[in-house]
This record gives sequence, C-alpha cells and structure tokens, in this order.
Amino acid sequence: MRLSLLLLLKICLLLISGCEERSVSSTDTDIDEIPGYELVWNDEFDQNSLDESSWEYMNGNGSEYGLDGWGNNELQYYTNNSRNIKVEDGLLVITALNEKLGNNNYTSARIRTKGLVDRKFGIIEARMKLPKGQGIWPAFWMLPTENVYGGWPSSGEIDIMELVGHEPDVVHGTVHYGQRYPNNSKTGRPYRIEQGDFSDDFHVFRIVWEENVIRWFVDETLYYSITPSTLSPENWPFNEDFHLLLNVAVGGDWPGNPDETTSFPQKLQVDYVRWYQSSN
Repeated sequence: MRLSLLLLLKICLLLISGCEERSVSSTDTDIDEIPGYELVWNDEFDQNSLDESSWEYMNGNGSEYGLDGWGNNELQYYTNNSRNIKVEDGLLVITALNEKLGNNNYTSARIRTKGLVDRKFGIIEARMKLPKGQGIWPAFWMLPTENVYGGWPSSGEIDIMELVGHEPDVVHGTVHYGQRYPNNSKTGRPYRIEQGDFSDDFHVFRIVWEENVIRWFVDETLYYSITPSTLSPENWPFNEDFHLLLNVAVGGDWPGNPDETTSFPQKLQVDYVRWYQSSN
C-alpha cells in the first residue's frame, strides 16, 4: 500500500521530534509509535550478549560462503570473539582491529538475521554511531532470503547505510539489481551531514519500504527514493522477503585499503534496530 502524502508528512514530523533529544545520550530507551504502523521486531541490545534467536554470526574470510574476500577483496577475518563483537551498556559494538588471524591482517564482525527475521516492507531503522578512517567500511543492509530472481544481484540488495571511512561525513543509500555479475547494475545517492561527521554522534538511518517504492532517511531528512521506473528496463526485485546485515569491513574495492592515517580500533556502535510494518 502506498503511503499517502499526509502519512509521510506525519512520519517526518515524528522523526523530527524524536531526533531532537537523541543526540544527548548513547542509548534511547523510548520506542516511537508511528501512525499506521506497528513494531513487529526490534533489538534494543539491552541484554548481556547477542540475541542469537535473531542474529547469526558470519565468521571467516568469505570462503566459507563461496566469496573469497567477501566478494570485494576485503582484508578482514570476521569472528564472534568479544574483542570484535559484544553487547554492553545497551549497545551492540562491532570493533575492527589491526591484528593478524590466519592470512588476514585485520579482524572484525558480521551478523545477519537470515532465517530468523525475514520480512518484506515496512520502516526499518537503526540508531548508530559510525567508525571512520581510510579503508573502514561499516554497513547496515539487506539481502533477499530466497533468490527468487537468481543469484546476486538479480534478486536485489538494499543498502540502508554504507560509509567509506575516508569520507566520514557522507553515507550512501543504494540498491543493487539487474543482470548477474559482471553485468550488474546499481543506483543510489550520497547524503552529507552539515556539521562534523558520523563518528561524532548517533544518527538514525532508515528506509521506508513499500510495494514498488523505497525511501531513504537520515534522521528526519528524506534524501532519496526509487520506484520500478528507476530500475527500468531491469526487473524490480524488491517485493520479496529480505533479511538484515550489520558489519564493519576493512579494505576492499570501494574504500581501498587502510594506510598510515588509519587508526585502530574502529567501532560501530548500534543503539537499536527496529522493524515496523503497516497495521492496515
């Protein structure tokens, strides 16, 4: 169901009022009510460890999933070691370290909800404070639970938030789609913060995802939207179930590798992840 303009304006007003107080503390214990929506799943990270009824660790260098270097020539080895991922003080903390493990010179963590939290449509958001530095690549994103239209990226990928660390004041909202690699397609848009960068404070990154439309927000600002015509003549694969992923990569084709300016450790701090769906 399409959001009416009035409802979209109500959501924007709610986001504005909610964001005015969120910067004063690392955690936000209030769960917003959004007109026309109900909260169907959330993780407030208020336990002592990761909730494995919702999240699965994805350990290794990608070869375990047929993706050496995670498909992007990344340099990290993902672990579930508490040095790389832990829940403390109401936050999920993913830490990238400059330490050798096997043939990799960096460690970090990656988790997903595949088979545990899989849905389509709704408002999906996370409140996060991001790492920075050359070669650092945090992401909050979504992949299809079933490859209905074929392998990547024909069945789609939704990047709610990505940041390449040499541009710490810019995040990107993107989708991947179309023909199989290397004839794949993508479209997206960057969003630049007006003051400071995304490592200075917590911000809310979200999409409003409905049938045949996806909209990207940072805090109260709507900065990008797409419909099937945006992807034409390629297929729109985004009306199927997707799941969530969170990770911090090190190096790779897009951000490039760390250099002498990159400091470690680098931390992605996540206050919460919430998924609302239409109550109609």
